[in-house]
Amino acid sequence: MEYVEILLMFLKAFAVGGAICAIAQVVINLTDLTAGKILVLFMLAGVALTAIGVYQPLVDFAGAGATVPISGFGYLLANGAMKGAQVGLFEALTGSLAAASAGVSAAVVFSFIMSLIFKSHTKYN
Repeated sequence: MEYVEILLMFLKAFAVGGAICAIAQVVINLTDLTAGKILVLFMLAGVALTAIGVYQPLVDFAGAGATVPISGFGYLLANGAMKGAQVGLFEALTGSLAAASAGVSAAVVFSFIMSLIFKSHTKYN
């Protein structure tokens, strides 16, 4: 790969990921929704956009810029369920779990390691 292609790949990922984050910031600023509700909204948006076939071209275009934000987690869940549904009903139910298992497992393991290294305390201590 040439350096120009790599730079273009980074720019596309940054632009799409930044746009997703900018939309989230606008939602935060203009609504009274809590952070948890906004996360669920974006995850469900990723599922819905995957279901109607819009999110896959975005992933093909931007790569990690579309898969790293929380909407990418919704895409991952929906994509796993859709691939599992091609095999059978049970696989449709478990396909999303299988697709997301590596990321969730990594989050749990690294969170545990960080809890051993750092001492937690409340924000006001």
